Amino acid sequence: MLNKKALTFIIIAGTLAALTMAAVNTAAIGAKKEQRFHAEFLNLFDTVTEIVGYSKNKEEFTQIATDVHDELEIYHQLYDIYNDYDGIANIKTINDNAGKSPVKVDQKIIDMLKLAGVAYEKTDGKINVAMGSVLTIWHDYRTKGIENPETAEVPPMDKLKEAALHTDFSKVLIDEEASTVYLEDPDMRLDVGAIAKGYATEQVARSLEAKGIDHVLLSVGGNIRAIGIRADGKPWKLDIQNPDLDSEKKAIDTLNLDGFSLVSSGDYERYYIVDGVRYHHIIDPDTLMPAAYFRAVSIVCRDSGWADALSTAVFNLPYEKGLALVESMDDAEAMWVLPDSSIKTSSGYEAYRNLDR
Repeated sequence: MLNKKALTFIIIAGTLAALTMAAVNTAAIGAKKEQRFHAEFLNLFDTVTEIVGYSKNKEEFTQIATDVHDELEIYHQLYDIYNDYDGIANIKTINDNAGKSPVKVDQKIIDMLKLAGVAYEKTDGKINVAMGSVLTIWHDYRTKGIENPETAEVPPMDKLKEAALHTDFSKVLIDEEASTVYLEDPDMRLDVGAIAKGYATEQVARSLEAKGIDHVLLSVGGNIRAIGIRADGKPWKLDIQNPDLDSEKKAIDTLNLDGFSLVSSGDYERYYIVDGVRYHHIIDPDTLMPAAYFRAVSIVCRDSGWADALSTAVFNLPYEKGLALVESMDDAEAMWVLPDSSIKTSSGYEAYRNLDR
């Protein structure tokens, strides 16, 4: 359980990772005299989690924030690919047993992997959680390049191609009746980074909704999910980060969210430099290299798990194919920032734009 003293509360507008929240009136709202609170913690999914919401008092909001933390912590441990936890079979456990034996897991892992399977089919493999062998190589080279820029290198293509031989998603065997997951290929590794945070965010948001909790904005490393609207009856206002971090213009657009999710992927988030070239962390499964179509992609849709997956998939697709994918999805819209900083949007995106920004 999280020590409540570890939560920081302030009645002001907060900053939400790559997507920033616009300032609003922080005074007491409406007949209920609800106030706006902000909590954050740093120990989950290797990122910042922030909660902004309206409550009658700090004690009520503290309980909401604590419950969110505790539920997210369960998902964090289950989806971890780096660490072991006593009594918990997680994604790392599955990887450690690749080619050896099936691993009995929590239903939360099976449900997330089932969604990953649907995403794999829907995106023609652009979302592939079985890409761990390739992504591990990029992670190691990126880490070394950040720590020692003068010796930074790009992974050799032959090494990447060898790893790519072990990314066949059909060899991820899920036995729902036995509650097991088995990697048939002993050299396969799962990496669920393209979907796990969004999926966990969505499940926690649904848990809050089931409890009747409203007027909350949840951000897990920039995977943002609005639970209802603000207490003053207005939608949440969210600024989309300018991928040009050197620009004086910090936001490139502002959207209104009512119960929807907003997720951005960009080349400005995690990267390293080799011979003056930026190599970011979003790897195209076809080229095995960082995708170069866009500076950033932002997705708006109801489900945060799909928003997370689509932001990566669409970033890895040419505009026409990405647009076709988004238009084929219910309640999904997108904004693309091209290398020349021009912007394109899907057909229904305009409906979410805040014209009063």
